[in-house]
Amino acid sequence: MFMILMFLGTIISISSYSWINIWIGLELNLLAFIPVMNYDNFKYSSESSLKYFLVQVSASTIILFSFINSFFSFYNIENLDSISMNLFNSAIFMKMGAAPFHFWYPEVIEGLSWINALILMTWQKIAPMILIMYNFKMNLFFILFILMSMMIGSLKTWNQTSMKKILALSSINHIGWMLGMMMLNQSLWLIYFIIYSLISFNMIFIFNKFKIYNIKNLFNLMNNNKSMKFFFFLNFLSLGGIPPFLGFLPKWLILKTLIENEFIFIPMMMIFITLICLYIYIRLMIQSMLIKMNEKKMIISNKIYYVNFLNWLNITGLIIFTLILNIY
Repeated sequence: MFMILMFLGTIISISSYSWINIWIGLELNLLAFIPVMNYDNFKYSSESSLKYFLVQVSASTIILFSFINSFFSFYNIENLDSISMNLFNSAIFMKMGAAPFHFWYPEVIEGLSWINALILMTWQKIAPMILIMYNFKMNLFFILFILMSMMIGSLKTWNQTSMKKILALSSINHIGWMLGMMMLNQSLWLIYFIIYSLISFNMIFIFNKFKIYNIKNLFNLMNNNKSMKFFFFLNFLSLGGIPPFLGFLPKWLILKTLIENEFIFIPMMMIFITLICLYIYIRLMIQSMLIKMNEKKMIISNKIYYVNFLNWLNITGLIIFTLILNIY
């Protein structure tokens, strides 16, 4: 029931033209997601749900204030003045955890189960991203959010040992990439979002099944099947955007579009910042493949066909999606 209300809240927000309906949809989504966060009785889910509630209520208050501030000059979202629009966009960035309003995001995800963390990193971004898309204007305000999200998402990953925080900070980095795509093409960010969601689902599915919460647990993953372990860790390279993996496709489309439109500085910064994430992912992969732990190994059946399928999709996805794009 709460999942249905959560989906309904998102649909109301993204399909509404009136500001009051947008606000109602966001609040319905929030109130429905709070019970979902506590449903599985995870160790710190109550604390995380309280943090999430306080941040979301604060952002909703700012959204309401931005609407009231321009009440006599607009009825719909497209007629907000510049100050109110910046307030509205800042509140939306706070709702989805973009830098510099990211302070709550890793901490909340750390206290959730893997499934709820996946929902927060994927579905809960849909409404905020589409609302940003409706009023995205290429200016310094958005460029700062893009670069800050990418930089903070990369640099703060450097000394993390929790897998949830690593993926949460990676999610902040990917927000920057999706916003970068909106600069020139307001629909191609959906391709990025879908591919990011597929890769995240693949990784979180494995982490949830085998109770992987930190780097130490990661070292013991699939030690009885080195080939499967190797192919699973290729997901990290795909998440970082290395060819020939699926994650390279959306980043290539973004960089290609920016360069074709004579944006040089922003693509250079995006590539440089992403190299930091790649170093962290490669370090995780090498350490997990080479370091031997004295603890009991995780015994995994070789007949986990869905794991093999997801890894195969990640490896061959670039070829498949490239063919589809060339056809259409």
